[in-house]
Amino acid sequence: MPQSQPEILLEDSEGIARAAALLTQGALVAIPTETVYGLAGDARNDTACARIFEAKGRPRFNPLIVHLPGLDAVAEIAELSNSARDLAQAFWPGPMTLVLPLKPGHGLSPLVTAGLETVAIRLPAHPTARAILTAFGGPIAAPSANPSGQISPTTASHVIDGLGDRVAAVLDAGSCAVGLESTILAPSDTGTRLLREGGLPREAIEPLTGPLITDTTPGRIEAPGQLSRHYAPSVPMQLNAPLDDMSAVRVGFTEADGGDLALSQSGDLVEAAAALFRVLHEADALARTQGKAAIHVAPIPETGLGRAINDRLRRAAAP
Repeated sequence: MPQSQPEILLEDSEGIARAAALLTQGALVAIPTETVYGLAGDARNDTACARIFEAKGRPRFNPLIVHLPGLDAVAEIAELSNSARDLAQAFWPGPMTLVLPLKPGHGLSPLVTAGLETVAIRLPAHPTARAILTAFGGPIAAPSANPSGQISPTTASHVIDGLGDRVAAVLDAGSCAVGLESTILAPSDTGTRLLREGGLPREAIEPLTGPLITDTTPGRIEAPGQLSRHYAPSVPMQLNAPLDDMSAVRVGFTEADGGDLALSQSGDLVEAAAALFRVLHEADALARTQGKAAIHVAPIPETGLGRAINDRLRRAAAP
């Protein structure tokens, strides 16, 4: 039997109003952000949050990111230190998430925070996401809109292929511009910890914070994206591989690498980051169609957004 399909919403006032109405009813809606598509639910509603975990097959110890429209809304649920405010003023709205101490009476479902005394918060820059937040009028929990551990979605079709009718509706706004999940930071008086590499490179952050303290795969999960295996296709991946093995689907950094697919035409890391998950989806489909046993990926520079690209690739290739 064919998989049932979610309701498809357009990127207009009617689609935004429908998305907000469904969220108010406790339903799940896949919404576009500049990073990846998010599986959105009411962050105050236990049932809606439980549906997020169920739809994704996500472990309950892995907290969710709360999306908000502005700094005033952040201050209602979390403590904002001076360093957190400096980061917020510099990089919000945008592809940065801050892990902050919860305030008493925050009103969030305990499922959102996975029992922690902190909450991960982001102010998205995508105009449609911001319009939905305004229309809904409350905090939205929105992890990536894909089955847990699999390749993140950067188009509406990725969401539909992965989740089907486990999501009530998908608001289709085309491809995500950044294409990588947000950078996650935990600011404190003793320094700022980097909990996940992402769409905001550390070169942009460190002039404000000083050197970041890297803590991306801790013993205890503090933020999304810290699991050792994540973002994975259905076939094994080998990184930093020569692209001469014809039994594998070959992914080059540039078209000059001579692979079946390439992340960038000329070696631009911004272009490569935006294309990463789309190319991994295409490589996975090509491997299944052609009966290839693996995906081989050429080396990616370990600088700027290349760090976040390599972080995703290492987790995707982990056993």
